[in-house]
Amino acid sequence: MPDNPNFTDKAWLQGYVAPQDGFGCTVANVTFAPGCRNSWHSHKGGQILLCTSGKGYYQEKGKPIQLLLPGNVVKIAPDVIHWHGAAPDSEFTHIAIGTQLDKGGVTWLEPVTDEEYNSYEEK
Repeated sequence: MPDNPNFTDKAWLQGYVAPQDGFGCTVANVTFAPGCRNSWHSHKGGQILLCTSGKGYYQEKGKPIQLLLPGNVVKIAPDVIHWHGAAPDSEFTHIAIGTQLDKGGVTWLEPVTDEEYNSYEEK
């Protein structure tokens, strides 16, 4: 996604199901370059992330960052402010499913700061 203001670096998106397909959802494969993340955002109808390769991060506003690995599933409730992206040392790929599109789309917010991104603490 070249020059997308909602991503800090290179990310590649392959769409599989679009809103106009009539299924009430979107499905896309998204790959983030190492260190790339998207801005804080929320989805009116929620989102599901199926992690398929690499190492990634996910964070909800006010909560600690979660490490994402292949096989992890993230179920994001409607209107939850969050971000996701790759860890600094790894590409990261997930299948993103936008759900309940009849409730509305994505609300993009401010970028994730370096301080926020670097706050991950390994457990």
